[in-house]
Amino acid sequence: MAQHNETGKEGEEMAAAFLRKIGYEIVETNWRFKKSEIDIIVRKEDFLVFVEVKTRETSFFQDPEKAVTIAKQKMIIKGANEYVQNLDKKDDPEVRFDIIAITLRPLEINHIEEAFYPLV
Repeated sequence: MAQHNETGKEGEEMAAAFLRKIGYEIVETNWRFKKSEIDIIVRKEDFLVFVEVKTRETSFFQDPEKAVTIAKQKMIIKGANEYVQNLDKKDDPEVRFDIIAITLRPLEINHIEEAFYPLV
């Protein structure tokens, strides 16, 4: 596996552990719909949260969250729409899009709630 894939996998595992620790319930990891992949889907209270995880060795060149481009957001939103449409009709959660940005050296985990919104 390429180094960037290993770094990404490590970051997703760290993000899932972080979310559990602060009271989120992990619903899905690496959920896919066509070309869209959602790293982590969690629940907390009345929220269903779609989480994009970005991990970098350092933030020297760019903060990890800056890598979540508009194009990436559109793909996540498309996948989230499909996921929500397939929920039980009785289940009507509030939906939110978060980013967890992780820098490994030095270790920093930044949870950005409501990082972006569906574009109309």
